[in-house]
Amino acid sequence: MSDFPTLKTGAITQYPSERLTGYSTTVLRFVDGSEQRWREQPSLTRRWVLRLASLDESEAAALAQFFDAQAGRAGHFSFQDPWDASLYTDCSFEQDSLPLDVAGEGRSTAVVTIRENK
Repeated sequence: MSDFPTLKTGAITQYPSERLTGYSTTVLRFVDGSEQRWREQPSLTRRWVLRLASLDESEAAALAQFFDAQAGRAGHFSFQDPWDASLYTDCSFEQDSLPLDVAGEGRSTAVVTIRENK
């Protein structure tokens, strides 16, 4: 399994980025307007929204190459939480295309969302 690439500085992300936790819940709505809710998974799910700005050409290329190798949300990889350094061994992207914007020479930006698979 692959590891999510780090930046030249050794950092995993830049700030502001987000770490989100929550439960996956299904809602079934009945014809009379009432609802029934239940958890899809018994444990907490984790997501990270990584906002990467001012990436140079090699960092942007490494991210794009890693994203392509994972085939978007189909792939599985290891991800180290930037907040507490915990290693999550089964993660995936939440999108199928990489929103990589080139703002100029040596200045690319991307926003990627990673989720922990259960």
